[in-house]
Amino acid sequence: MKEFQLQNINHLALVCKDVATTVDFYSNTLGLSLLKVMEMPNGGQHFFFDIGNGGTLAFFWFPNAPKAAPGIASMSPDAHLTGNIATAHASMNHVAFNVPLEKLEQYRENLIAKGIQATPISNADFISSFYFFDPNGILLEFAANKRPLGDPILDLGTNLL
Repeated sequence: MKEFQLQNINHLALVCKDVATTVDFYSNTLGLSLLKVMEMPNGGQHFFFDIGNGGTLAFFWFPNAPKAAPGIASMSPDAHLTGNIATAHASMNHVAFNVPLEKLEQYRENLIAKGIQATPISNADFISSFYFFDPNGILLEFAANKRPLGDPILDLGTNLL
């Protein structure tokens, strides 16, 4: 028996710069349901969107939060043009949403029709996907598995590079 029985991601908590713009984008552009909004004791808000299967995408809004640092703590807006997709240690590089493979092109077209810039669809041996930014500068990905990744790597001493 495993020591920890992890079941799924409960929530991923990000920080937004504007509550109204963030709620509009995730509710109206991506169609996610806003489940809960909490006032923070020292000001600000914490709110949660349903992303399916019991998981949520959460946001904090802090009234005095530092400004974003693209290219350091988040993806640079021109990363896919320059090829430099590196971000700092302990940063969040992007959020990937699992979508049906047969809907990937349609979803990309739908976002473009809503004025959202999206990368071309890229294909690896196990996944097809494309990227786009939310209004906070958070890089999002719609990803569709073409086949399972494979068996877990059991030898943690293996050099992954």
